[in-house]
Amino acid sequence: HGGETILLVDDEEMIRDFGRKLLEGEGYTVITAADGREAMEVYQRQRDRISLVLLDLIMPRMGGKACLEALLKIDPDLRVVISSGYSQDGGRDELTEAGARAFLRQHLQPYSVQAPDGRAQGLITGYHEPLLEARRQRDARHATPLYALPPMLQDARREPWFTRRQMDTTAAARAALQGREIAWLADPLDALVLQIQGSGRLRITEADGQVSSVRLAYAGHNGHAYRSVGRWLIDQGELTADGASWPAIKAWARANPRRLDEMLWANPRVVFFREEPLPDPGVGPRGAMGVPLTPERSIAVDPQSIPYGAWVWLDSTEPLSSTPLQRLVTAQDTGSAIVGAVRADYFWGWGHNAEAQAGRMKQALRMWVLWPAAAPG
Repeated sequence: HGGETILLVDDEEMIRDFGRKLLEGEGYTVITAADGREAMEVYQRQRDRISLVLLDLIMPRMGGKACLEALLKIDPDLRVVISSGYSQDGGRDELTEAGARAFLRQHLQPYSVQAPDGRAQGLITGYHEPLLEARRQRDARHATPLYALPPMLQDARREPWFTRRQMDTTAAARAALQGREIAWLADPLDALVLQIQGSGRLRITEADGQVSSVRLAYAGHNGHAYRSVGRWLIDQGELTADGASWPAIKAWARANPRRLDEMLWANPRVVFFREEPLPDPGVGPRGAMGVPLTPERSIAVDPQSIPYGAWVWLDSTEPLSSTPLQRLVTAQDTGSAIVGAVRADYFWGWGHNAEAQAGRMKQALRMWVLWPAAAPG
């Protein structure tokens, strides 16, 4: 409070005079400038004295945005307050981004992510939080169960349990799972998608007809390795490698109902869930890092290669498109199919558009991890 030097930049003389008198009355030393160019000249001469810049956004000669970017190139840690009664074309957002870019460049160093053999190109796929209709009790249409984790599987050191096929066909497995049903779905493929995604939202119709929305969170699995049904269809000659998307898999299942179980059983892993309330539909599911995922800003990675919480710059394209997808994201999740250094799963969110984008996404990828820069000296 007081004693510091402030650079006040505004093209209106009345505002400069009023601001100077107000701040000097609080004990600050005030230097004024009429536009961005003059502000740059003043700051370059007296930067050691100036603790804060009050910067108008709209000015002649050199405006606030250009001035801010120039100031932050000199000192990325400079404190700047934007002051303007009028902003065009999202000017404040642009200034915020300019400040964020300067901070990142000053404090973080990008490192290219590469495979052990030196390859810098990898693969990005997409995932989403499914939103499914369900019933609390089984009926003629809803006959596919979603299970809570059985007590005997809560020991992480256990041996692999029943496979997917055994759980569907053997009396011993069915007896062990009796009473563990959380809800029932109409489509076995929806259950598989939910298990692959690791979490989802259910719109459950209760026995009394009331409808509630809940979240199913990942609770564990049966100890078997994940096997891709898409890969199985490719190996069977039913789909091509380029065409093995989720829409294509679902279309094959509709056309081949007698082989549906055969396809599902190709993946022996079964995921179990934990029911949670859904108080805020705008908050994403918790990833492996333990924090809610943010649509189009969270990715799943192999934590053996990229640590949770790392900022990652992605260079890829939109699904089935040449439109660039280049953005800063955070590594907050993982998955059984996400293995290797240059490998990411992009969280699209929830809803029909997210499902469509996630199902189509299988693009080339390059990645950079932003790591704290070494301290100077």
